[in-house]
Amino acid sequence: MPLDTRHTETLIPEAILALQELTDVFQRRREALARQAGLTVEQWRVLEEIAGDTFMPSLFARERKRSRAAVSKVIRQLLDKGIIRTSVSERDGRQRTYHLTAAGRTALEKLRSARRQAIQKVWRKFDAEQLRHFTDFSRELCRRLEALESAPRGAEQPKATFERKRKNG
Repeated sequence: MPLDTRHTETLIPEAILALQELTDVFQRRREALARQAGLTVEQWRVLEEIAGDTFMPSLFARERKRSRAAVSKVIRQLLDKGIIRTSVSERDGRQRTYHLTAAGRTALEKLRSARRQAIQKVWRKFDAEQLRHFTDFSRELCRRLEALESAPRGAEQPKATFERKRKNG
């Protein structure tokens, strides 16, 4: 095995671990931001969509791969908190429209402000070349991972980690 290949083979697990750590930290940060505004991450996502004026619960559920019941539950929670209100659509009486209340606008602005501050403290410290490299690498990694999802079953794909562990131990 050439030296470069051996070196790459030792770096791959480190890179995967770093990505897992980044994902975990990013998720914890989102949860902390949402908590500061008295919300969950899911409630925050729905709130952002409602603020965009094109919110349709069924479409949101499909895009997020969530059940309609799960999205309805989040909507009820936001209604109970007084963060959103609903009304019958003027265009179609069978449809509902969703709007932020004053409390909802305040919560969303608090979230956006905290997010802007985090971007200032973290992301703006990187120079343009670092950000460009990270973005290019991330997009390529996503493209390759998504290609695995669309690969036909039976194509040469490594078995899931838990399957290897079960088989070997």
